[in-house]
Amino acid sequence: MMIMVRKKILLMILILFAILTSCRFFDGSENNSGMAPADSLVPFTPDPLMLFGIPADSFNIDTGKIKRNGFLSEILLKNGVPMQEINQAVEGSDSVFDVRKIRSGNNYVLFREKDSTARARYMVYEHDPVLFYVFSFNDSANITTYRKEIRKLIRYSSGTIANSLWEAMVGTGIHPSLPFALSEIFAWTVDFFGIQKGDSYKVIYEELFIDNRSLGAGRIYGAQFTWAGKTITAIPFTQDGKESYYDEEGNSLRKAFLKAPLRYSRISSRYSSSRLHPILRIRRPHYGVDYAAPVGTPVQSVGDGRVTFAGIEGASGRIVRITHNSVYSTAYLHLSRFGEGIRAGATVKQGDIIGYVGSTGLSTGPHLDFRFYKNGSPVDPLTVEAPPVEPVSEENLERFEKSKTLMLNLLSTF
Repeated sequence: MMIMVRKKILLMILILFAILTSCRFFDGSENNSGMAPADSLVPFTPDPLMLFGIPADSFNIDTGKIKRNGFLSEILLKNGVPMQEINQAVEGSDSVFDVRKIRSGNNYVLFREKDSTARARYMVYEHDPVLFYVFSFNDSANITTYRKEIRKLIRYSSGTIANSLWEAMVGTGIHPSLPFALSEIFAWTVDFFGIQKGDSYKVIYEELFIDNRSLGAGRIYGAQFTWAGKTITAIPFTQDGKESYYDEEGNSLRKAFLKAPLRYSRISSRYSSSRLHPILRIRRPHYGVDYAAPVGTPVQSVGDGRVTFAGIEGASGRIVRITHNSVYSTAYLHLSRFGEGIRAGATVKQGDIIGYVGSTGLSTGPHLDFRFYKNGSPVDPLTVEAPPVEPVSEENLERFEKSKTLMLNLLSTF
């Protein structure tokens, strides 16, 4: 079930709207019938249709997509724009938009003169659903930006799970971004790989729209998840300038990771999409951070989790992979040996020794290659923002209680 407001509230709004719109406004004259005298009537002139700030009624409009390996100049030259004006727009507005960043497959709109020349006066390039670039070829050639307004609707949804959270939500027409957002909020408290039939959820959120096109879920205002018979409430609250989600007791729903998997080390190589490999002498991605340390230096798990692999894996050498929850996982490469009891299926706590620094696999010397993954994709471990794990502080409890009461009341209405 997904509606914006309850029926009674909607009815009240409609009644209020009807009352307000039925009011008449007078200018103080004797004629208060609501109609103007016949001799004062003027012809009705409709407002021009505006698209991207351009009076569209004045032009013929064509649409298309940027072709693979296509050039801006090819489109404009075919539609009567001289190369001199194209260069003037591109060079004079390079601080606004670098035309080399035009992406194949993206949409564009041409506004052409209605006369026999059919010359293009404007071209609008859709960079993303929000941001557009308007190429103007009139008195002067230039490029300006146009941003579409994002409309926000407050929605709420609830449901009972038969197979998975994804099927329970997306199967009812909810945007796929919402189950992903919920899985991140409850990542540390709900095992989404262990969801059972009969588990349920409630969520109040905003959905973002451009025109009638949904961009997906925006802010989550509050949520509840009932898993294995236990109901967990997520209450957003800002503390020390950071918003995080807390349970009803004011405890954070998220656990921080250790800043590094080693206590004494130095960074010898950083995360990079193009690093010169020290042995192969070729450039290729390095999706991890290298910590230089002596052989035998203890390596810690940065968070609670379950070991999914502990063994030898080609160039990675001796490696341990740990899944922390349904969103985050980590990997520890080039180990000399494993920690006690570390094997596939083993449970680890934050700070447990899972191995020792070595130089196994394709390695120039003793170091740990530490890798961090979010939803299966590598991310820079040094830029992962560790969420606050402290509970709501004593000085903020009164403010938190007000937020909690409001949210619990709202969640209880559906």
